[in-house]
Amino acid sequence: MSTKEAFPSNEIRNDIKKESLQCKPCAAVFSSIGDFKHHRRLHCMEPIKSVAIISKRKLRNHLRDYAEDRIKPYYTCCVCDLVFVHRAQLVRHLRNHTGERPFHCNMCEARFALKSSLSNHRRTHSEEKSFCCNTGKKASTQANPTSHQFGTDRSVKKSLLCNACEASFPSKSALIRHLRTHTGEKPFRCNICKVSFTRKAHLTGHLGTHTGEKPFQCNICGVTFSRKDHLSIHLRTHTGEKPFCCNMCEATFTQKHSLTTHLRTHTGEKPFHCNMCEAAFTKRASLNYHLKTHTGEKSYHCIICESTFGLKGNLISHLRTHTGEKPFQCNMCEASFTHKSSLSSHLGPHSTEKPFQCSLCAAAFTFKTNLSSHLRTHTGEKPFQCNMCEATFTQKGTLTQHHRTHTGEKPFQCCMCNATFAQKSYLTVHRRIHTGEKPFCCNMCEANFTQKPSLIKHLRTHTGEKP
Repeated sequence: MSTKEAFPSNEIRNDIKKESLQCKPCAAVFSSIGDFKHHRRLHCMEPIKSVAIISKRKLRNHLRDYAEDRIKPYYTCCVCDLVFVHRAQLVRHLRNHTGERPFHCNMCEARFALKSSLSNHRRTHSEEKSFCCNTGKKASTQANPTSHQFGTDRSVKKSLLCNACEASFPSKSALIRHLRTHTGEKPFRCNICKVSFTRKAHLTGHLGTHTGEKPFQCNICGVTFSRKDHLSIHLRTHTGEKPFCCNMCEATFTQKHSLTTHLRTHTGEKPFHCNMCEAAFTKRASLNYHLKTHTGEKSYHCIICESTFGLKGNLISHLRTHTGEKPFQCNMCEASFTHKSSLSSHLGPHSTEKPFQCSLCAAAFTFKTNLSSHLRTHTGEKPFQCNMCEATFTQKGTLTQHHRTHTGEKPFQCCMCNATFAQKSYLTVHRRIHTGEKPFCCNMCEANFTQKPSLIKHLRTHTGEKP
C-alpha cells in the first residue's frame, strides 16, 4: 500500500483540525504536528531516510522515532492522555498540571517552568539584548525581532491574502488563525468539558480553570493569572499604559475590544440584536441584560437575604450593603465609596479645572459626559427611546428608570427591612426612617428634615412666600 493510499492528505487535515491531532488507526492523540508526523510514518511504513547522527543519544532517539514495530505512543501523560515522542517533552508538559516551576531567578522571586523562560527573564535584569533586527533595533528574546520587524518595517510584504476578505498576513499560521474568524472553526477542544477554541493558547489558558493553575504572576502585586495575555492586560493597571487609541477622538484604552466597542459610539453600529423585539446594542453584555427584561430571569442570589438579581455586578454591589465594604477610595481625601461611579462623581469637587466648556453658553464641566448631557438642553435631542412605548429621554439613566414602570422591577432593597424601590434615591430617603438622619437643615432655625422638598416648604414659613 502506498503512503498516499494509507493516509490521504484530506484525512490528515481533518485529523489535525477536527480531532486535535488524533491518529485514526490507533486513536493516539498528539500535542504537536511534528510528533503527529513522526507517528504517522509507522502506519505508512515509510522508509527510514539516510540521516547523519553525531551522538549516541541522538541515534537512540532517532531509532526509537522510526522503529517499525512501535505503533503505540511511547510517553503518555497520565492526566490528560496526550502523548509525546521524547521523555523530556512529557516532563515539561506535566508541569502544566502540577504547577511546578523549578527554575528560579536569583535576582528576584520569579519562578519558571522552562529554563529558556528563565534565561529570557534574566535579560530584563541585565538589559542584555542579544537578538538584532535587520533594521538595527535589538530585542531581549529571539521572537521579539521578528514581531518588531513586521511592526516597524513597512517594506516587509504581507504576501498571504485571505480569500474571504482583503486582509493580508506575513505568515501562514497567522492566515490560518484569521480564516477561523470566517469559518467559525474551533479545532482545539477541552477533553474535560468539551468547550472548543480557535487557538491552542486559549485552550491552554482554559485548562487552568479546571486545574486551578495560574502560572503567570505579576511581579508588582503578586496576582496570578491562567493566561499570559491576561497578565499583560493587568500590568497596564500599574503602568497606566493605554496602547489602543481612537482615531476619531482622543480616547485611549488598555484593551483592543474596549476600543472596538468605543468606535461604535462614533459609527452608530449596533451589531447585537434582540430576537424578541427590535432593540439593538453596541455590546453583547447590554443585550444579555436586555434579554432578562423579557424572561424576568434573576439567576444571582444573595446568600444573606432573599434578594435576587439579573446581573452579577448588581449582586456584588448589593452585598456591600451587608458588609459595609467601600473599595473605591478617593486619593485626595479619606472618602470611600461602594460604587466606582460614586467615586467619579465625588472627584469633581476636588478639581477646580473644568476643561469641557459649552459652545452655546458659559457652562463648563469637569467630565465630558456631563457636557454631552448638557448640550441636549440646547438641541432638545432625546436619543434614548423606550422600546416598549414611544417615550424618549435625554439621558440613559432616565430611560433605565422609565423601563421599570413597564417591568415593575424594584432592584434597590433596604437591608433593614424588605422594602424595595425602583430608584436608588427612593431607597436613600427610606433608610433615613431607620437611621433617624435628617441632613437638610434650616439656616434660620434649628429645624432638620429628611428630604429637601420638606426643607423648601418649611422655609416659606419664614419668608412668607406662597408657591
